[in-house]
Amino acid sequence: MTLRSPYSLALAALLAAAAPRVSWAQQRPGGKIEDAEIEIVKERVNELPEATRNFDKIKVEAPTPQAQAVPYTYPDFRLPADRLNPSVRVLTIKQEELAPQTGNYLKGALGNYGTLYGKAYLHNTRSDAASYGLDFSHISSSRGPVDRKNSSLSQTSLGLNGETYSGTAALGAKLDLGRERYNFYGYNRETQNLPPDVDDIKQVFTRAAARIYARNRATDAALQYDFGVGFNYWKDRFAASENNFNASLRSAYALGEKGRIALNGDVSFISQKDELTTTSRPFVQVTPAFEANLNRLAVSVGATLGYTGDTIGTASQFNVYPAIRLGYTVTEDKFVVFGGLGGALQRVTMYDLTTENPWLAPNQRVADTHRGPTVYGGFTATPARGLSVSAKVTASNDRNLYFYANSPTDTSRFDLVYDRKSTQLLNVHGEILYNAAEQFRLGVKADYNGYNTKTLAEAFHRPAFQSALFGTYNMGDKILLGAELYTYSSSFGVGYKRSGTTGTLTQVVRPTDTVVDLNLRGDYRFSENLSIFALGNNLLGRKYERFLNYPVKGINVLAGVTYDF
Repeated sequence: MTLRSPYSLALAALLAAAAPRVSWAQQRPGGKIEDAEIEIVKERVNELPEATRNFDKIKVEAPTPQAQAVPYTYPDFRLPADRLNPSVRVLTIKQEELAPQTGNYLKGALGNYGTLYGKAYLHNTRSDAASYGLDFSHISSSRGPVDRKNSSLSQTSLGLNGETYSGTAALGAKLDLGRERYNFYGYNRETQNLPPDVDDIKQVFTRAAARIYARNRATDAALQYDFGVGFNYWKDRFAASENNFNASLRSAYALGEKGRIALNGDVSFISQKDELTTTSRPFVQVTPAFEANLNRLAVSVGATLGYTGDTIGTASQFNVYPAIRLGYTVTEDKFVVFGGLGGALQRVTMYDLTTENPWLAPNQRVADTHRGPTVYGGFTATPARGLSVSAKVTASNDRNLYFYANSPTDTSRFDLVYDRKSTQLLNVHGEILYNAAEQFRLGVKADYNGYNTKTLAEAFHRPAFQSALFGTYNMGDKILLGAELYTYSSSFGVGYKRSGTTGTLTQVVRPTDTVVDLNLRGDYRFSENLSIFALGNNLLGRKYERFLNYPVKGINVLAGVTYDF
């Protein structure tokens, strides 16, 4: 059903979401489905273990609380040579504890490929009155795997945040700024006499995201809320830009010891411009639900109502999905099984897409994903001290799920493509995490994603299998060692050949490489304030192509100094 006045609906939904009678902000549970792109660009410093991000609307309870987590983790385990984002994160066991606000640090490092790295973490210590801080990061490589400077890049980001406390209420604000430079180095080097000039293949992204919010800090209060409004801005080097005004509410009100009413809502108004058009993309989604705890049985019954202004394909603009979940505690603090029926709209923006794939072609038509109906089930378990196990199976029916296919006009750039019919997805996810006191951590994650496309030849650039094996070892807070091994199955890109008689282009499906990526790290602390570190990335030296025509760097290393104060 198409709404005649999406802006009126958006305003009404937002006002309703902000009403105090239903404003309890429950914590986001630690298991939610998300469909995100995987990508390896051999240039990013990430963390091991990776922090879990959840974007979908299907409620899954957090895993059973564990014993004290390992307090020391590497803030930047992976070299700038890699950007590696698992495509689906569901029911993930928490891998990264809250960063301690006990001090500050500065980092600096040099590496091969002309790599420079710097990071600053400047925050106040924990306080009952306020918290505030600054995070700055820069990484750049003057050379890359293809024609030296033609595959160079740089990434710079600055984050500011502040929060003040008054009684049980917290008021806060965040500001994130960023600039990224990439090159379209996936050109055909066999058909060109000379490499293109670097300025002709340059791409630059500018980002800004601001948010102010209010939340309740008293976890035992009947009324819980977390309400925020924000603005995201994005533009590229050419004529494209995106303005996104947004608001979100997470709330609930306890009716007693056994039940509560929850209300979650999201509103977004996007104005998107490119060389061809100016597009308005309204988005509204609200999920009211009743939740009850009946001894060992936890029940949540509700519905998700969503509207999107996108008109790609035949997907309805207005959607209603069930939001039903059952959880049963078989053994207290040991074993929980759950299952449910759900679905939701998932907001898709150029701001996010270009973090997944920076080589998008101009004038892309963006659409929100319709995920649902969705059926899921799984369990969380803690069979022994320090050991956590979880698994989940999800079957969903998606409309307007995007894929990345090489553009026929320039195969070094990618177009967003959609199946004209629905896409069925089967995801099987499992995790095992072991923490031994404050010394040793070992974990493994794996996902199988089976995509059933109807009008697309393949699920382009969405691999079916991915896994991560990681571990860290702390030798008396003096020597800190870490390792991670990632594997990703081959997916598919698109090539083209021209007919000799008619001159027409014919699409040719081409497989991408299987990814096996080994990373190692070591830290040595001279004193409480001074330490040195070394990173080794892609140590197997495989110049694989996660995105077709884009080989990553081979073996690359980085060495530097950390100063804590």
